[in-house]
Amino acid sequence: MRRSVETGWILPLILLAALAVPMQDIGPAAPAWSQTAKPKPGAAKKQQVPPPQVRYGTEGLPRPVLDMREAMLAAIESGDIEELRHAYDLNESKPDLGAPPKTDPVAHWKRISGDGQGREVLAALSLILEAGYVVLPLGPDLENNQLYVWPYFAEWPLSRLTARQEVELLRLAPPSAAREMKEKGKYTHWRLVIGADGSWHTLRKGD
Repeated sequence: MRRSVETGWILPLILLAALAVPMQDIGPAAPAWSQTAKPKPGAAKKQQVPPPQVRYGTEGLPRPVLDMREAMLAAIESGDIEELRHAYDLNESKPDLGAPPKTDPVAHWKRISGDGQGREVLAALSLILEAGYVVLPLGPDLENNQLYVWPYFAEWPLSRLTARQEVELLRLAPPSAAREMKEKGKYTHWRLVIGADGSWHTLRKGD
């Protein structure tokens, strides 16, 4: 009987000693969410947006865009930069030519042409119109509010050009200029933008 009595006292004492241990020594329990697998570095990287579709020729171009293109081709075939004024005057809002406001367009084209007669501009425009183009949305009504951009390099990642596309780029720009644009990742040579309603928006070099 004596042995069972001692045992009856010893067990409570052991339990009391265990309860007397400071809680900070045990440490807080880890939250359940910390046990789940953590995302690997780079998992949240943004997905690359695919470049716009490149189109060639005139099939699919709206009638107003075709009319503006024909007006430009007529000037090119004449060899006279003055004839390009007709296409310029068709616009209520004058296109961005990279010149100061109220600058006479023909005077500007002659000034920036290497030949001094504007024929270099006509040659550049001819090559642009033969190149591939892309269509960009201008507003919520995608059927009517679109921009047609020549050449497509203006809206294309130059770091992803194929060998064939590099040949196309070299048709439009000298090798030194093409190399510099690829290094910078941005097309800065001649570009043409026409709206779906036939409005001529841009013909210039630069960003």
